[in-house]
Amino acid sequence: MLEKFLDRTEYSSYEDFKANCRLKVPGKFNFAYDVVDAWAAQDPGKRALVHLDDAGNVQTFTFGDVRDRSNQAARALARLGIGKGDVVMLILKQRPDVWFTLVALNKLGAVAIPASFLLTGKDIVYRCEASRAKMLITTDDPVIVEHVRAALPACTTLRHWATVGPHAPEGALDFRALCAAEEPVFPRTEATACDGDPMLVYFTSGTSGWPKMIEHDCTYPIGHIITAKYWQHVQDNGLHLTAVDSGWAKFAWGKIYGQWICGSAIAAYDTEKFTPSGMLNAIQTLRVTTFCAPATVYRFMIHADVRAYDLSSVKQCSMAGEPLNPEVYNRWMDLTGMPLVEGFGQTEGTVLIANFGWYPIRPGSTGRFAPNYDIEIIGEDGEPCEDGEVGRLIIRHVDTDHPIGLFRRYIDAPEAMAEKWHDDCYDTGDMAWRDADGYIWFVGRSDDIIKCSGYRIGPFEVESALMEHPDVIECAVTAAPDPDRGQVVKATIVLREGVEGTPELVHALQDHVKKTTAPYKYPRIVEFVPELPKTHSGKIRRNALRDAK
Repeated sequence: MLEKFLDRTEYSSYEDFKANCRLKVPGKFNFAYDVVDAWAAQDPGKRALVHLDDAGNVQTFTFGDVRDRSNQAARALARLGIGKGDVVMLILKQRPDVWFTLVALNKLGAVAIPASFLLTGKDIVYRCEASRAKMLITTDDPVIVEHVRAALPACTTLRHWATVGPHAPEGALDFRALCAAEEPVFPRTEATACDGDPMLVYFTSGTSGWPKMIEHDCTYPIGHIITAKYWQHVQDNGLHLTAVDSGWAKFAWGKIYGQWICGSAIAAYDTEKFTPSGMLNAIQTLRVTTFCAPATVYRFMIHADVRAYDLSSVKQCSMAGEPLNPEVYNRWMDLTGMPLVEGFGQTEGTVLIANFGWYPIRPGSTGRFAPNYDIEIIGEDGEPCEDGEVGRLIIRHVDTDHPIGLFRRYIDAPEAMAEKWHDDCYDTGDMAWRDADGYIWFVGRSDDIIKCSGYRIGPFEVESALMEHPDVIECAVTAAPDPDRGQVVKATIVLREGVEGTPELVHALQDHVKKTTAPYKYPRIVEFVPELPKTHSGKIRRNALRDAK
């Protein structure tokens, strides 16, 4: 399969990989037909999806099953009037239906908008109205149903609402019943969506302001070959588990596109509530081959009894979604003997920087640049930064030689396009620096940088120092206004259970930071909270912390 998209699949060094790994798009590429149905034609019994729920029930679906069920879903959707270019929003948690429906929408040429089950009625209205969604498909979860009912009167473009599950509520179509009534055949035609046609829209995390719509075209899945094969190191006929809900953009990173292109099955742990012990048990039960999760998941798991679980099936553990503190890396290594292999990217693209292999991991460094992007670190003057100099990460040649995997546009957001996409470059808005050996060190979002008495302080380095303290479970560092210094460092901290946030602990944490990093970076303000505010995608809402009185 990979030979369709790469002239070479193996490389002798990172330099060889960076110089010679070039993705290619077959003519009229459509993921549903050219990957899912291609695997089904080659080996219909090849494992595609293994689904585990909270009750311990395990279901296995082959590529033949995914082909047939997606064909049934495509026919059912077409019967409801869903066609090429129509927008369908999905709130399906990790039900198997999300995979069948995404593939079906790709076959139809409809545009999928995966969304989080945490959305309220107001959130649903905003997304449906902004995207002009024609259909909404959700689980029959009572909380989701309640929010949808509240939203429906204000969703002016919606024509259908369907649910999956045993009990379709009043006013909703039974999507599984509709699909089951159809024949498992949906042939490709000359009009089938491909290449530059829109395929997938994600709303940004909304850490500040209303979320923007990010449009990916039909070539987007090919970009995730770099994500899956060369960063996550998924294996043909292996089983990959990414700890993520279907409403997050990381679902596209770890739960469908690159993994299926590489021939790996997907593991879905469909839990109603995350617990560290539940995740560890899922890895053990399913015999997962490769695993990926945000740093938050690892932070909680290292405080569980990791050694009580059999993780011997796991060949690699990857991490993305937020910077990885060295303390978490070191503790996981001590507990499991496995390094955490960090990757970095955005909803707007695929993996940009990662520890790809061929060189030792340096805890705290994100790794090196991906080969499918021309990435550079530039200073305020627009010129490339020297080693050790902090600057903005940009991607060049987005207009003249558009990189495979990068989004096409912010929909209906000309100001965002003008700000981020200009001079044949895409400005990621992220700050980093490069050391003399080419390793990239993430500093933070450009609007998160703290300017204190003329110093520029990245929140990540202070957070990493705080995370080394045994009483700290999670923390977020932000700027607080100061009449003398302009800004000072503020740390908002979640302590481990049973620990009290006393003045003595504040002083101990401040002293710890002074000893661990440059003394001027210590947090002059420390606040203890039971939990940190986060977006629907799990990212810390630093703007909420900055705005807190």
